[in-house]
Amino acid sequence: MKKILFALCAILWSTVVLAQVQARSNGFVVTVKGVVVKVEFYTPNIVRVSKTLESGNVNLRKSLAVVLEPTQVEVNVSRQNDMVKASSSLLEVILDLNTGRVQFSNLDGSKLLTEKDYGVQLMPLQYVQRIREKKVESHVTGEVVPTQSAPGQNTPGLDRGKIRTIVENTYEVSQSFILDEDEVIYGLGQQQTGKMNQRNQRLVLEQNNMQIAVPYFASVKGYGLYWDNYSITTFDDTPMGTSFRSEAGEAIDYYFLYGGNGDATVALLRQLSGQAPMVPLWTLGFWQCKERYKSQDEVVEVAEKYRKLGVPLDGIIQDWRYWGEDNSSWNAIQFLNPNFSRPQEMFSSLRKMNVKMMISVWPSFGNGTEIFKELDKKGALYPMVSSPREAKVYDAFNPEARGIVWDYMNRYMFQLGMSAWWMDATEPEFYGAKQSDFNFQTKEGTLRNVRNIYPLYTSKAIWDNQRATTLDKRVYILTRSAYIGSQRYGAGSWSGDIRASFDVFKKQIPAGLNFSICGIPYWNTDIGAWHPYGNVYNTAHKDPAYQQLYVRWFQFATFNPMMRSHGTGSPREIYQFGERGYWAFDVQEQYIKLRYSLLPYLYSTAWQVTKNGYSYLRQLSMEAPHDTSTYQISDEFMFGSAFLVAPVVEEDAVSRSVYLPDNTKWIDFWTGQILDGGQVVERATPIEIIPVYVKAGSIVPFTTNEVQYATERKWDKLELRIYPGDNGEFVLYEDENDNYNYESGAYSEIPITWDNEKRFLTIGDRKGRFAGMVKNRKFIVNIAGSSSSKTVCYNGRELRIEF
Repeated sequence: MKKILFALCAILWSTVVLAQVQARSNGFVVTVKGVVVKVEFYTPNIVRVSKTLESGNVNLRKSLAVVLEPTQVEVNVSRQNDMVKASSSLLEVILDLNTGRVQFSNLDGSKLLTEKDYGVQLMPLQYVQRIREKKVESHVTGEVVPTQSAPGQNTPGLDRGKIRTIVENTYEVSQSFILDEDEVIYGLGQQQTGKMNQRNQRLVLEQNNMQIAVPYFASVKGYGLYWDNYSITTFDDTPMGTSFRSEAGEAIDYYFLYGGNGDATVALLRQLSGQAPMVPLWTLGFWQCKERYKSQDEVVEVAEKYRKLGVPLDGIIQDWRYWGEDNSSWNAIQFLNPNFSRPQEMFSSLRKMNVKMMISVWPSFGNGTEIFKELDKKGALYPMVSSPREAKVYDAFNPEARGIVWDYMNRYMFQLGMSAWWMDATEPEFYGAKQSDFNFQTKEGTLRNVRNIYPLYTSKAIWDNQRATTLDKRVYILTRSAYIGSQRYGAGSWSGDIRASFDVFKKQIPAGLNFSICGIPYWNTDIGAWHPYGNVYNTAHKDPAYQQLYVRWFQFATFNPMMRSHGTGSPREIYQFGERGYWAFDVQEQYIKLRYSLLPYLYSTAWQVTKNGYSYLRQLSMEAPHDTSTYQISDEFMFGSAFLVAPVVEEDAVSRSVYLPDNTKWIDFWTGQILDGGQVVERATPIEIIPVYVKAGSIVPFTTNEVQYATERKWDKLELRIYPGDNGEFVLYEDENDNYNYESGAYSEIPITWDNEKRFLTIGDRKGRFAGMVKNRKFIVNIAGSSSSKTVCYNGRELRIEF
C-alpha cells in the first residue's frame, strides 16, 4: 500500500485529514472503535497520550501536576496499512488502527513499551449525593451506581423538600501495558513492601501514613511512565499485563518519557513536573527532634546542651501540642500552650546559638480555633472529621483558603523567626469518611478526583505565599505525603510513623530509592524509627539492643538528603544515649562530624539536583545501567555521584556482603583499598563502620575546620580528595546560602577535573560571583589510599597540579 507522508505545518495544531487520522504539528489524533486517541510530543522524548470516548470531552483540562508546555517539535506522521507512526528525532510512536494499541520504540525499531491490544477501559459511573439542606450542618449519604451517561450530563438537583440529589458523572479509567517478561521497574512512590523491583504485585495507590502514592514507574530500559490521574489508583502487574486503574477520571491520560538511562529519565520527569529549587545550606546539617518538646524552655535547653558538648547542630523541630492540650484547639497555628508563652524569647535564644527551628503544621484544624471558624465561613472545610475528631481538613485546592492558612503561619510563626515547615498528615487523614463525602466540590473538581494530589497543594500554599512575602529566605518543607511535582515547591518527605526493627529499617532503603526515582529528591526517615521497641518504649535509649539499631540507622541517615533524629516514647538526643566515651554516643558524634565535613559535597550535589535534575539517592542501576546484577539490589545505593553506601541491616552483624558494580573500580572509604567492580566483597562491620565505597575518579571536597553549625566558617580552606583509578570531574558550587539571589545568577562554580593517566588535577577558572564570596582559598589535594598531598592557593584562575 502506498505510504502517505503528511507534510506538517509550522503552525501548532494545524490539521491535514486522511480517513480518520488527523496529523498535527506535534503528533496526531485518530478515532479507534469509538475511542479518540491523541498523541502529542511535548519534546522529542516526552510524549503525552490521551484517550476519551467520542461522546466525551476531547479537550482535556490542564494537568495539575505537569508544568511543561508542549514545545515546537519536528514530528513526521505517516500511515502504512493499519499503522500510524509519529517519529521525532529520538522516539517513534506507533498506533494500531485495529486494536488501538500504542507502542513506543527507539528510532532503530527496538520496542521500549507497548500497550495491550484493546487495553483501554472507560467505564461510565455515577456518584450520587443526597444532601439534607440545612444552613448549619449537612447530613450526607451516598452510593456508586453504574450508568451509561457520559461526564458532563449531570442530573439537575431534584426538589424533594429538604433533600437535594446531585449526580456526578465520571468514568473508571484503566490502561494495560505489556512489559518484557524479565523487565525491572522502579517507582510508585514510597511503599513499605521492602521491594526494589515493583513487578508481580498489586498496589492500591492511596495516600496514607507511611505510604506515598505516586502513579509513576521507570524501567531499566531507560523510560518512565507517568499516569496523570489523582483519584485512588490501583497498579497491577501480572504475567497478563501491567495496568493502572483509577476510580474516577474524564480520560486516559499518561506521559511517556525516554531518557535512555535512570538519571536522564529522572531529569525528564523534573522537566515535566518542575525543577527542585536549592535548599538552604543549613538544612544539610544535623536536625534534632522528638515527640515532643513540652515547653519552650526544653527546646532551648536541648540546643544549649549540644553547644556545650560541642556536637554540631543546625535545626531543632517542635512537634505538636504547642497550641495547647485540648483537641478543640488542634493546630491553631499559634503558641497557645502556656508552656510556650514567650515564643519571641525562645527564637531569640535559638538565634544567638545559630540554631534554626522547624514546626509541625497540619492541614486539619480544631473546631475551637480562630482559623477553623474563618475557613468554615468560606466553605473551605471538608465534611468529614480528621485527626482528632474535633478537627476538619481544609480545602487546599482553594487559593483563598491557602492564603488564610499562610496568614496564620506568617503572623504567628514566620515573622517571629520560624525557618522551616513540618507538614504532618498531608495525605490527608480522615476518620469515618463516607463515599459521598468525596463528592465535596473543591476548586479543582470533586475531592474524589483530586484526592491523591492533595499534598502537593499543601506545599504550594507555603511556596507561593512565603515567596510572595520575602525572597530572602528559602522555602523548606518536610511533608509526610507527596505527589509528582512536590519538588518544585521546596518539599521533601519522610517515611512516616514506622516501627523500630531491623526488618523495618531494611525496608526504608528501597522505599527511599523508589520515592527518589519519582523525581522528588529530598527524603529521609525518623532515625531509629517513630515507635521504639514495645518492651522498652520509654527507656529504649538505655537498651543496648535498641542503641545498636539506632546507631546503624544513624549511619544510614548520614547519607540521606536530610539527617534527622525523631521518635516517640524514648528521647533521642545524643546525650540521652550515654556520655562521651560510650560507644552509642561516640559513633553518633563521629557521623555527625562526618556529615559536616561533607557539606561542600552535599551542597554542590544540591546544585546538580537543581540545575541538572540530578538525585542524591540513586539505585545502583542508575550508576551501572548495563550491569544486570545491580537491578534487584535493594539494600545498597549511590549517594550522589561518588559514594556507594551499604547500610548494616542485620542485628549483631560483624560483616556484610557488598556488590560493587562492574562499571569501574571502587575504593574503600575507610581504608583506601582499591577493588575491582563486578564482584561481591565481604566487609567487616564493627559498630563504628558502615560499608562505604567511593567510585574511582571521584573528586570529593571536605571541610578542614570543625564547626558547630553549617555556616559558622567560610570555605576558605578545603580538602580535595581524589579517588584514583579513572578520570573524574566535579563542580564546586557556592552561593549566599539562604536566599533566592542564585536565581538571578548570584553564585559561583569551580570546575575540577582529574586526568587519571597523566595524574594531574585541574582546578578551572571560577565562573560567577556573589556577595561575600571567598575570593582566595587554599586547597589541600590528597590522593586517597596514598601519602600524596599538595597544598595550593587558588584565586579564581585555573591551576594544574601534577602528581
